[in-house]
Amino acid sequence: MSNIAIGLIGTLCLFAGILLGINVMVVLGLVGAFGLAALVGFKAATALLSTVFFETTHSFHFSVIPLFLLMGFFAMRAGLGEDLFEATTKWMGNLKGGLAISTTLGAAAFGAASGSSVGTATVFTKLALPQMLDRGYDKSLASASIAIAGTLAVMIPPSALVVVYGILTDSSIGALLIAGFIPGIVFALMLCLAIWLTVLRRPELAPVDRKRYSLREKIVSLRLAGPLVFIIICIVAGLYVGIFTPTEAGGVGAGLTFLLAILRHRGLRGVKLGETLMETVRTSAMIFAILISALLFSKFLALSGVTNALGGFLTGLDVAPWVVVVLISIIYLALGMMMDAPALLAVTLPITHPVMMDLGYDPIWFGVFVVLLVEIGAVTPPVGINCFVVQAASGGRVKLEHVFRGLVPFVLAGFAMLVLLYLVPQIALFLPSRM
Repeated sequence: MSNIAIGLIGTLCLFAGILLGINVMVVLGLVGAFGLAALVGFKAATALLSTVFFETTHSFHFSVIPLFLLMGFFAMRAGLGEDLFEATTKWMGNLKGGLAISTTLGAAAFGAASGSSVGTATVFTKLALPQMLDRGYDKSLASASIAIAGTLAVMIPPSALVVVYGILTDSSIGALLIAGFIPGIVFALMLCLAIWLTVLRRPELAPVDRKRYSLREKIVSLRLAGPLVFIIICIVAGLYVGIFTPTEAGGVGAGLTFLLAILRHRGLRGVKLGETLMETVRTSAMIFAILISALLFSKFLALSGVTNALGGFLTGLDVAPWVVVVLISIIYLALGMMMDAPALLAVTLPITHPVMMDLGYDPIWFGVFVVLLVEIGAVTPPVGINCFVVQAASGGRVKLEHVFRGLVPFVLAGFAMLVLLYLVPQIALFLPSRM
């Protein structure tokens, strides 16, 4: 049996295992390990396994993941989402769809600190959804705006998912983190515009909040939200001018967010330091396990020749490059409905990244593009994970069909953002090119 045939059989086994509901990490690891053994023999495969484990767990660059996660958990423990929502509501609440717009902007800032779309969706469902529903907002608009706002967490730096992409593709993590800043801000503004246009067309969906706030109340609302935004700006600026590495940025962010959490709770008791550290360890272990399994599978595909064969086939097609980009986008959107973001990147990047590089696309641009694709998949039915999170955290106040029904304008905004990124790649590449 040829190596390519073994590679294709392994790929089919991978997707069969995923469809059967087997844990993605387990399927990736087993297919990668047995595939390598079939290609190079048991002893050589064992040597490769030990090398991948050692390089993954002992690399200094990998420490950025638990540091960013720790920063996010501190932000959640500190209740900073509540401060951000209060601040954005007082500044933006009187606009058409103002509470939904406030939620989007607050989620963008909180998501930048947490780096978790699921965590951001959970926090803002508990904070913003009751207020929107109590003030007469349509259930679909309110719940869908929170589900899509959660996706901003992985676009705006610091983002653990962007780090995962950088590790899997051997790309510059610092450049990737900086590259997501402008697209994340633009996407947040596009979501706000989608809310405003939706409410402009159907005012009954979101009654205008008549409550007015003085300038003093607005300024006071920034007492803790302001420092968090300042921390995020410091991290981005520090990476941009080269003051510190991504790992050091994670340490600085985690340390400063920890101080904010202590100030918020006036001591360590409310921070629940032990629980926060254990959550960080558990989540980091899960991501590292997926990464190790993905790297094994990637080596298996490379040695089998499937990656080169598929790349040669796609690049040899007599079609414009944008057609290949559309095909790859459809694959990501379809698979994004069935698995979480780190697992999706782990499964697909060994195949899609070489193809995009052969077509001449920039790896940093592709990183931003594919992260946005993955997150749009996270809200599209039938298995949009963020939608299930919002429904579960709503305490029964909204049904899953409400969330899915309200997503249409936001998913369209996501597609518009993808087109904009493709037509104007400098949106993602402008800052990294000047680092």
